[in-house]
Amino acid sequence: MPRGRLPESVTMSEAFVDFRQVWLAYNDELLASNDFAVEDITVSTRAGEFIAIVGPSGCGKSTFMKLATGLKMPSRGTVHIDGQPVTGPLKIVGMAFQAPTLLPWRTTIDNVLLPLEIVEPYRSQFKARRAEFVERARRLLATVGLQGYEDKFPWQLSGGMQQRASICRALIHEPRMLLLDEPFGALDAFTREELWNVLRDLWTEQRFNVILVTHDLREAAYLADTVYVMSKRPGRILARREIDLPRPRDLDITYTDRFTALVHELRSRIGEIRKS
Repeated sequence: MPRGRLPESVTMSEAFVDFRQVWLAYNDELLASNDFAVEDITVSTRAGEFIAIVGPSGCGKSTFMKLATGLKMPSRGTVHIDGQPVTGPLKIVGMAFQAPTLLPWRTTIDNVLLPLEIVEPYRSQFKARRAEFVERARRLLATVGLQGYEDKFPWQLSGGMQQRASICRALIHEPRMLLLDEPFGALDAFTREELWNVLRDLWTEQRFNVILVTHDLREAAYLADTVYVMSKRPGRILARREIDLPRPRDLDITYTDRFTALVHELRSRIGEIRKS
């Protein structure tokens, strides 16, 4: 994809996430010396699109996430989300990380409810609408297989259960966009694949935008509509690969020649980056 241009399949008016020639240096000293974490990033996604970002460690994947959430402002270029320029932290975003970071003194349901206690407009309505919010949390937990665990504490849950609760917490305020930073990286292979399907089903039902940062190329190919490959620091988008696997997908597809060839293609791009 040529730099500075949108993919032909996404027009400016359709774009939900829209990065235009974005560069970021983390402070003025680095900017003065042209030491950028990411450079010349142009990415555009449709509403409801699921994208994955892959690349070597330190390539700027997490920096991309900070720019998308408004936690960092670009040194050059522009970032628009849902047609609006990003000028600060966004309220329409939910986030989940590799570590579930559940508060150990709160039950599962109270951990899930936490965003509603701190994010407006829910915060000012929390006491009056608590029963409604609790029911919303219970339905969400049931959707990911945690019915009956609402009153358990984090230390009473397995790692996979904690990550399910973390995803529920990220979605409880019904965000337009979900950002996932290596959310399944610490889990065993069986649990990881199980949670791929949990995420798949939540996204299929609600169609929020997803930006998934992962080192797992199988995960990227299985879940995403589009995979972006980033270079070594300073991070640039080197390749954009639309995943032309039919939906709905199940794990059987990961054993097909077509899927294997796709993963090998992505792996070869990463290999080229490491050698360069």
